[in-house]
Amino acid sequence: MADTADQKKSDHRSGKKRRFLPPPAWWPLPACALLGLAAGGVYGVLKAPEYAATSYVVAVPNETTEPATAQGFAQAYGRIATSSSTLAYAQPRAGVGAQQLRTQVRAETSPDSPMIAITGTSKSASEAADIANAVADALSLSSNQAAKNTGVQLLLFSQAVAPTEPASPSASISAAVGLCAGGLLGGLWLLARPARRRPAEQDETERPAVEEYASLPAQGEHSEHSETKEKESVR
Repeated sequence: MADTADQKKSDHRSGKKRRFLPPPAWWPLPACALLGLAAGGVYGVLKAPEYAATSYVVAVPNETTEPATAQGFAQAYGRIATSSSTLAYAQPRAGVGAQQLRTQVRAETSPDSPMIAITGTSKSASEAADIANAVADALSLSSNQAAKNTGVQLLLFSQAVAPTEPASPSASISAAVGLCAGGLLGGLWLLARPARRRPAEQDETERPAVEEYASLPAQGEHSEHSETKEKESVR
């Protein structure tokens, strides 16, 4: 016990301190990956599922109209499917306000066929189908009023049906996406931060200063050496 106490006192007097090993340099990678996994899983659980339903409308040319003309009008009608005038026609049947309806519907066209896909989205499956069908009917009604001049009319090709599964990703997919995103951010952090010097490199940088200090003569030796030179000069 006495030896242990003396050893502690000597270590304390000599200025020795315990050194804790630093964490590995790659610790941000697993930390960010786990954080992204947790955030993605929580988001997938708390976010309400979203449903999507799609109705299809096709542009049909008259007897005197070329098929290429119908395809061109399909592209044009696809652009005005989400316009204010079309949504105003669809609003009573959809049962959704005009501003909200604009954010819950989208239209897509194909460059190879005169087909227009109108997709409605909502937290309710039946409401998503009602939105898609209401916009498709409104677009057909407004375009057919000008069918005598354009030579092209829109016909309902396929009506939207209430989906049975949500279109939004599940909690497991959200967690996987969060894991990948967190790992990517952790990797970028490792690449962007400055490189940390190793302990061996620190010892090498400190060694020249220690050697230079050790090579300096002691104070007593310097004084004796100077006195010897003075005596030799007097002689």
